Amino acid sequence: MKTSINFKAVKSDSETHNFRKKTFDYIRKDLTPKNEYWMEQKIADRIQKIEAYCKEKSGRKLQKNAMSVREAVVVIKENTTMLELQNLAKRLEEELKIRVFQIAIHKDEGHTDKDTKEWKPNYHAHLVADWQDLETGKTLKHQSFHYSKMQDLTAECLNMERGISGSRGRLEAIEFKIQQKEEDLKVLEEMYNKMKSEMSLDKSQQLIVKENDFLGFKKIKTDKTIANYEKAFRTYKSTILKNKTDLESKSKQINELNTKVDDLKKEVYLFKNRNAVLLSNPTVFASEKKKYLDSITNIIEREIKFSRYRYPNIDRTENQKLISEMGQIAENICKENNVPFSAFNEIFKNNEIANQLFSLLRFGNDNINGSEDYPIHKKRRRL
Repeated sequence: MKTSINFKAVKSDSETHNFRKKTFDYIRKDLTPKNEYWMEQKIADRIQKIEAYCKEKSGRKLQKNAMSVREAVVVIKENTTMLELQNLAKRLEEELKIRVFQIAIHKDEGHTDKDTKEWKPNYHAHLVADWQDLETGKTLKHQSFHYSKMQDLTAECLNMERGISGSRGRLEAIEFKIQQKEEDLKVLEEMYNKMKSEMSLDKSQQLIVKENDFLGFKKIKTDKTIANYEKAFRTYKSTILKNKTDLESKSKQINELNTKVDDLKKEVYLFKNRNAVLLSNPTVFASEKKKYLDSITNIIEREIKFSRYRYPNIDRTENQKLISEMGQIAENICKENNVPFSAFNEIFKNNEIANQLFSLLRFGNDNINGSEDYPIHKKRRRL
């Protein structure tokens, strides 16, 4: 399964849509509870901040047509986590200076297949980002290779090409669907051939109407016979065309499913190779472990900012309350992203990082680095 990311100018109703502030007729309300949301700042507040910083840095107002805040729709898997998307946001900031401040995972959009009546989910995430260059105060300027880099980072961070542990199960499910489609196709072919055979001479003879004349001889009634043939041809033509359309549709679905099987087989193969390298190469294992712990540290920082944004008036002067709030943040991350608690033990073993995280929770970024735009992981030492 492939992913993609495409940034465009943010819409005026993005927050209403992304955070489901009202209902929409194209979503399944029963699936809305599966959505996930993260917000560091409101769009309107961020735009005000961008305009003020541009004036301060360049001495000029931000241009009216400048797209200082942009939004991307990212194709994800059913089990893509907020942790993976936070890690993507971190990489976009580090390598392309794009600072994501809102993320929404949507699992309640899709459509019902007309042929199979099966629900086809459209799993995706919305990333809203600050597009301001902190060095100039103006909007970021990217070239074509930068946009190519965005796609590379997205695929890498979301593991869309390398595969995940659930690939084998999904592969078997798709192969089962192919088998079902092929059986349906066989039934349709039989129906199609049956309809054509009904146009044979024996069947056509039944359409001929004969009646006795005044002498008792049977003669063909031309008008009634022609009427029967016209009616039969209309019926057969309509049914054959419908079956032909169904055949083409099923064939297309089988081809698409076969393509998915090939992709998933490739993912499974690459995943097995990657596991083999991790188990046999200590250097690679240590590198992957560090990347994993860094990504968790990154989401802890963002969750701390979100917690301070949601509850700005909490008294954080008492250490016990601070520890309790940090524990709740860690518990939420474990639950929402399937992160083992042992990972937090590894992170908080480092006293410097632990102190920085608690300081961030107590005081916020303004008292740590002088600017909330630069996360503390940029200034800490390696794990």
